[in-house]
Amino acid sequence: MTQIKQTPLDSVVLRFAGDSGDGMQLTGERFTSVSAVFGNDLATLPDFPAEIRAPAGTLAGVSSFQVQISNFDITTAGDTPNVLVAMNPAGLKANISMLETGATIIVNVDAFDERSLTKAGYAENPLSDGSLGRFTVYEVPMTTITTEVCKEAGVKPRDAERSKNFFALGLVSWLYSRPVDSTMTWIENRFAKTPLVMEANSRAFRAGYDFGETAELFDARYEITAAPFAPGEYANVTGNTALSWGLIAAAQRASLPIFLGSYPITPASDILHELAKRKDFGVRTFQAEDEIAGIAAAIGASYGGALGVTTTSGPGLDLKSEALGLAIALEIPLIVVDVQRGGPSTGLPTKVEQGDLLHAMYGRHGEAPVPIVAALTPSDCFNAAIEAVRIAVTFRTPVILLSDAYLANGTEPWKLPVASDIAGVAVNYATGPNHTNDDGTQSFWPYLRDEETLARPWAPPGLAGLEHRIGGLEKADGTGNVSYDGLNHERMTHLRAQKVARIAETIADVEVDDPSGDAAMLVLGWGGTYGAIVAGVIRARARGRNVAHAQLRHLNPFPKNLRDVVKRYPKILVPELNLGQLSKLIRAEFLVDARTLSKMQGVPLRASEIDTAIESLWEETA
Repeated sequence: MTQIKQTPLDSVVLRFAGDSGDGMQLTGERFTSVSAVFGNDLATLPDFPAEIRAPAGTLAGVSSFQVQISNFDITTAGDTPNVLVAMNPAGLKANISMLETGATIIVNVDAFDERSLTKAGYAENPLSDGSLGRFTVYEVPMTTITTEVCKEAGVKPRDAERSKNFFALGLVSWLYSRPVDSTMTWIENRFAKTPLVMEANSRAFRAGYDFGETAELFDARYEITAAPFAPGEYANVTGNTALSWGLIAAAQRASLPIFLGSYPITPASDILHELAKRKDFGVRTFQAEDEIAGIAAAIGASYGGALGVTTTSGPGLDLKSEALGLAIALEIPLIVVDVQRGGPSTGLPTKVEQGDLLHAMYGRHGEAPVPIVAALTPSDCFNAAIEAVRIAVTFRTPVILLSDAYLANGTEPWKLPVASDIAGVAVNYATGPNHTNDDGTQSFWPYLRDEETLARPWAPPGLAGLEHRIGGLEKADGTGNVSYDGLNHERMTHLRAQKVARIAETIADVEVDDPSGDAAMLVLGWGGTYGAIVAGVIRARARGRNVAHAQLRHLNPFPKNLRDVVKRYPKILVPELNLGQLSKLIRAEFLVDARTLSKMQGVPLRASEIDTAIESLWEETA
């Protein structure tokens, strides 16, 4: 047998692609989990088909999973894959355009029959027509070998074929020197209740690993050593999981029960799933019949003294807007989580976009401002959730928490925080009368405000002496009585706006990464563009461009120092997955020439795109 050399690598970007029934998400997740345990830094990009039941073998049904693993700090799942594992012709065709010359392609050659090629839109077989000549292609009979190794266990051929994704996982695990035992143990535990399935998957995984060892197809196998991490306990989390945990942590520190009223919607549904499992933390979940019922129930819970939460995506935020206006009028804590996706209407249900910023700012009738908080990375969804709860409880206001499909489904290693290090929030329910009447008696005024925060008292129902009116009609300042007086309405409108504005006094200044202190350009981002911007700025600096970077978590109100920051730089680039919504806000608020890098293709920005845009703006005004 030819001796295969072990070759060290700093990083690699792999992409698994196949039909939605080929188990690509599971394959990618398992490779990711093993790499996390191995100690690599990593970032992932799951890519789901938008159609629930697209015809098998077609481009519309392709599911893929991209992961970058490294021995150094990374912030993205990589611009272009070094390795594409294609389980069928559609998986190859849907992803071939993103590969650079010299990339490796591993294909399940058994799937490249005439029928499958036709479904994928190939006139000729790409494995034999020379079109893949610029790549290194390995043809592996994954289905045949999987079926053969499962035959001895009594697995029927059709059932055995479903395990071919584990063959691919085994082969790639061998190629990149991933441990075997942890995956074998996971298979045994995951499929313990279906022994035949467990046996098939175990045999397929082992066969793929052994194939790499014995087939002599590959000139080398690769080793990516562990990345340097600060000591501590780490978890590999998705954004939706981290956000759920952040809500729980904040509620625990505030001694508040959580009530989630939610209607399932992609890509936010996993928050409902995660919170539904956490009854031991006082979480109560309600799967509502529609979006309106979900937020209405959460408003009722907040009025009753709980932390009301509702989760949705763009189309659901449309439907919640009227009830959100009610929560603004009631001035009670409420968390509205919007995991953004492509729109308008049903749009691109499984694809990423940042198209809801202006909707969050202005998408209600009347003057109805709400604070807006945006998460930056999958693990940062934890911190963003805690910050949203702090603002909502302290200032008695609904808060819109913006995530997106990339953050929601992407993963990264996260150092678990110490519970005692998480700042608590003082709830301070109303306990008794707060106003002295003209006759000297005491009464409760539900809109008598805190001098510092302008928050009104939080008075759960059922407490003697704290009876008060609620509803959507305008309230009289102080007493909370229904009021149609124009001057009172104007005063209440200003008070609600001032309350949101005062939040700026309690948030941190925006941090600017400007090593030289006199950069000629600022790249200003918000939300999930963080990772791509960081990587793109690093590339630009390597070419000698003096570029600064700032990323906004607070979008309403802006940090107090943002005006000074944007005025400091003659060139400002704002990369967004929309047509320039933050750019519009920055231009209107600060009267600066903020240029937009816009992308609306259902996928995240790439570091190379950020770098190219920096160079273009640099040369334009040089």
